Amino acid sequence: MSSAYVPPKVWRWEPKEDNKFANINRPTAGARFDQQLPVGQHPLQLYSLATPNGQKVTILLEELLAAGHAGAEYDAWLIDIGEGAQFGSGFVAINPNSKIPALLDRSVQPAIPVFESGAILLHLAEKFGAFIPTAPAARAACLSWLFWQMGATPYLGGGFGHFYAYANDKQQYPIDRFTMEVKRQLDLLDRQLAEHEYVAGSDYSIADMAIWPWYGALVVGEAYNAAEFLEAATYKNVLRWQQQIAARPAVQRGRLVNRRNGGLRERHAASDFDGVWPKAAP
Repeated sequence: MSSAYVPPKVWRWEPKEDNKFANINRPTAGARFDQQLPVGQHPLQLYSLATPNGQKVTILLEELLAAGHAGAEYDAWLIDIGEGAQFGSGFVAINPNSKIPALLDRSVQPAIPVFESGAILLHLAEKFGAFIPTAPAARAACLSWLFWQMGATPYLGGGFGHFYAYANDKQQYPIDRFTMEVKRQLDLLDRQLAEHEYVAGSDYSIADMAIWPWYGALVVGEAYNAAEFLEAATYKNVLRWQQQIAARPAVQRGRLVNRRNGGLRERHAASDFDGVWPKAAP
């Protein structure tokens, strides 16, 4: 297939308005302005937004609290990535990659900054000894699927989601390429969940919490409005798992945190859910 585009000898960035996030994308890292982050009273300070990557961490924190780990109390502060808040100097000091979520663990001194959602899940699971298996084989399976999500999902979000939903110019080649890969990933998950209750085996773990906000949302049309396009109804085991995780009260609470609309912009105590989360406690 021929293309009219010929790559230049040296690529140079030129600002364009060719996709939903064009106004914040640049080919350089680092802080763009000075802004200190707020700090609450709890040991864990989370700076995030309720995207799938952000939901991973708030789901785990709410699951930890529901399981009785009082040390998992946290303050959650909204970082509006659409407005470029992730480029403030305070946020960049915790996460030099300028992506949400970012965690500051103040339960120890000096405080520990943790970035990348998978690293935050692993840090918290190990810290509290929960939602990560201790038996070697089960732990290896959990970590394998956790890292699968971290490696696979850029093809879903930055690949399929970008070209199918966000790019102004819809092009067949990238949409075909990334749709094929996303359907392969869904088929992989469906086969795995045909043999196991949860992604990594018989136990609910951080692997599920990492994968569910992305692929669970995808198969019910909450991500990119693409369920019909992807024939999501054919992935029956993924749908069963999606519904099973969605019914968990801690998951329902975690999804509400750091929402710009229709939830909690900030979360500082369990009572913040009053009137926002109407379901009965477990």
